[in-house]
Amino acid sequence: MYKISELYDLDHTLAKDYLAKFEYPWQALSEIKDLILELGKNLGEDYVEVKEHVWVHKSANVFESAYLGAPCIIGPETEVRHCAFVRGSALVGANCVVGNSVELKNCILFDNVETPHYNYVGDSILGYHSHLGAGGITSNLKSARDNIILRRKDENYNVVEEFETGLRKIGAFMGDYVEVGCNSVLCPGTIIGPHTNVYPLSRVRGQIAANSIFKDASHVTLKD
Repeated sequence: MYKISELYDLDHTLAKDYLAKFEYPWQALSEIKDLILELGKNLGEDYVEVKEHVWVHKSANVFESAYLGAPCIIGPETEVRHCAFVRGSALVGANCVVGNSVELKNCILFDNVETPHYNYVGDSILGYHSHLGAGGITSNLKSARDNIILRRKDENYNVVEEFETGLRKIGAFMGDYVEVGCNSVLCPGTIIGPHTNVYPLSRVRGQIAANSIFKDASHVTLKD
């Protein structure tokens, strides 16, 4: 199973020191709120606390119709567009796009992340320069509503690793430079390795290899 160090370049997030404490990405989800509250104390004069526990960089562009729930941090040069809904516990990096009707909840967006249109990102970590296409969502709750078990399978679909997370809600972990096509659903606990492309209209589960192209569950090819 991909570790944090294999998915992300930690130099591209304010959460660098925090994430470095964990081996696997889902281990970092439960304390994101506390992380943001602690970071907010020391952001400096370039950030404005526009309301209690909501910090926005002076160079960010937040549309009037956007809602920013506490706690959250909006980084430099980031654009939060019309009717975006930041529910809270969202750490958004520099040069990001949080677009029209996008909802963020308990998540970390590294620098240069794009969630531009009608996306839901909950209990998730999106890596540097990753892009969630229009209508793409991170599904974070199983229909059975029980705790999520993460499994990695080999090419013959045999389980080779299994992790009891103890968490009921886990979204997705997109590595650096991941591209997810429009109207795709990333099922609870999905992990996508860096530099991977996912075709539009995909249903993605489990772990997807780095530097690959996901066409469907039976057709995942490595890039040249």
